[in-house]
Amino acid sequence: MLVYTVDSFTDEFFKGNPAGVCVLGNPVPDTWMQSVAAEMRHSETAFLLEAEDGGPYSLRWFTPMTEVTLCGHATLATAHVLYSTGTVPETLEFSTKSGILSVTRDKSGLISMDFPAKVLQETPLPGGLIDALGVKPVWGGKNVWDYLIEVESEDAVLAAAPDFRALEAVDVRGVIVTARASRQGADYVSRFFAPRVGVPEDPVTGSAHCALAPYWSARLGSDSLVGAQLSQRGGVVRTTVRGDRVELAGRAVTVLSGELHA
Repeated sequence: MLVYTVDSFTDEFFKGNPAGVCVLGNPVPDTWMQSVAAEMRHSETAFLLEAEDGGPYSLRWFTPMTEVTLCGHATLATAHVLYSTGTVPETLEFSTKSGILSVTRDKSGLISMDFPAKVLQETPLPGGLIDALGVKPVWGGKNVWDYLIEVESEDAVLAAAPDFRALEAVDVRGVIVTARASRQGADYVSRFFAPRVGVPEDPVTGSAHCALAPYWSARLGSDSLVGAQLSQRGGVVRTTVRGDRVELAGRAVTVLSGELHA
């Protein structure tokens, strides 16, 4: 079985978000995939299986602790592996727990993914959440997966220093902290924390941008924006809102490839 490590939402080695990509020859048990993801220790490892009838590829994603229903950076990594290792169509389709996801690549190598928008609803924030983050909210809301908290500035996003043990007690997949960008080349910035699913801070989070894109598009008056995620590794996600869908675009580089012997 072939396995890869790919840095997503970057064109530099050791930046962006590293994802594992395991190319399966046959169906395997869920417990085996979970064990491989725990061994790889990336925030997500993708498991790809080609359909026998020529239909969409099957794609699933696991953190070191659990399966997730949508992952942007591991989908980007998977598409990058397919584009760079074989002859495949410029448009790919993946059958996932979030439905059929389509991915395209342009002549410059930019990979775009068609994902569902995850619109937020304003809601009171749990006291334990604010205490764990140590930030001053300007706005707070929640969608089916995550809380989003807007803070006053990019500096406030950078200054966030969560108590991960306390944050793990909050019953939610993850927490997005965001602000309007002050840096050149970006419209908004964010960080993403998900200790409850084994990812204290995710370097670059595609699925979080399914919420960030419609949120900031409504506030900034543009469907097409650039988001910078301000983790230690950092990365850039280009977002375009198209009705109830969000196009997430970025680049990726392969860092490692090999054979899995388990």
